[in-house]
Amino acid sequence: MSRLTHLDTQGQAHMVDVGDKAETHRVARAEGRIRMSKAALDAIESGDAKKGDALGVARVAAIQAAKRTSELIPLCHPLPITRVSVDLQVDRAGSSVVCTAQVETVGRTGVEMEALVAVQIGLLTVYDMVKSMDRSMRIDAVRLLEKSGGASGPWSAPPADGSG
Repeated sequence: MSRLTHLDTQGQAHMVDVGDKAETHRVARAEGRIRMSKAALDAIESGDAKKGDALGVARVAAIQAAKRTSELIPLCHPLPITRVSVDLQVDRAGSSVVCTAQVETVGRTGVEMEALVAVQIGLLTVYDMVKSMDRSMRIDAVRLLEKSGGASGPWSAPPADGSG
């Protein structure tokens, strides 16, 4: 097992020193979904949710969350994010909304956490927007899809169905 980089020699948590790392273009993409009743999904798709445009509000919340990740995850570095894109799609067959976030920076550390936080907050915002219709909604399948940049190079997740 590799050494845990967020622990010092005494086993105490600390923020990793990235000062000697080269600045590179770094990209991370993550996804997740929120499963819900047909009625809640219909309200989202038609724009008839009582609180308004659920997908539009969730997109803005996800972007804001990516920018504030270091305030939420204690050992994350504040990063100069250069781009955040968030896509929310209705999946009728899965009775769900799928959120995908891509975050980019030119810096010394990656943006995987920022992409994952964006997805989670986007999905939580969807929940908040339609919870009056379905309190049993379930957020799941949140995962990093891919990342690039930095010394470790590119990485892609295996297929979600386990076939790869």
